[in-house]
Amino acid sequence: MSTMAWLPMAGAVAATLTLAAAVWVLSVIKRDVSIVDSAWSLLIVLSGAVFLVLSPEVGVRAGVVMVLAGLWGARLAIHITVRGWGEAEDRRYQEIRARNQPHFQCKSLYLVFALQAVLAWIVSFALIAAIAGERPWHWLDAVGVFAVVAGAAFEAIADWQLYRFQSAPDSGERVLDSGLWRYSRHPNYFGEFCVWWGFFLLALAAGGAWWALASPLLMSVLLLRVSGVTLLEKDISSRRPGYRRYAERTNAFFPWRPQS
Repeated sequence: MSTMAWLPMAGAVAATLTLAAAVWVLSVIKRDVSIVDSAWSLLIVLSGAVFLVLSPEVGVRAGVVMVLAGLWGARLAIHITVRGWGEAEDRRYQEIRARNQPHFQCKSLYLVFALQAVLAWIVSFALIAAIAGERPWHWLDAVGVFAVVAGAAFEAIADWQLYRFQSAPDSGERVLDSGLWRYSRHPNYFGEFCVWWGFFLLALAAGGAWWALASPLLMSVLLLRVSGVTLLEKDISSRRPGYRRYAERTNAFFPWRPQS
């Protein structure tokens, strides 16, 4: 990274931490830490946007990248907010709250919100590298744009199918095994996976540095091993008896035809 790029990077870090702190204050008022999930995508987009604004010179690629990231981030933030509106604090955060008493409200500033801000900043590396790159537009950019758009559409459709299923009064213990969920147990996460590898291709096309690879790698680990597939499937079979059979015939992540 050039010397002139350090100021935009510092601004991106400061903006991400500031937004995380503001959401933390709101969580203390609401006594609901799970609102951090609504802010997750916005933290990532804000980091890239501030870097873009503070960069002295940017090209067409930077605008394309931030439009795509903004649409992805806004859609995801709205979806998560609508899904959780009026609901109690997510059980994952209830467990964290119970493990970190007393004074969890203060501890959550660094245990949850500062951690999310740092992770979001690292994920934004692909955006930052694509913005900072100076190579002219070429075919790899088109591949990256396609991966981002296709992944975002896949994720949005999967989220909509899940929301519609969960909104049905008889969803209870049933398992969603139709639509995109027929081919993957977590098609929304697969879509997210494609989005961030797509942004990495845009960073690669721009001549982005090696550190941009941290973005899709971190997102892949989060989706597959941390807050995504592994966490959600830890106890879902006890809540939905048919899930075990569904898991036996359906790929966990990468979409494929179900086994008979």
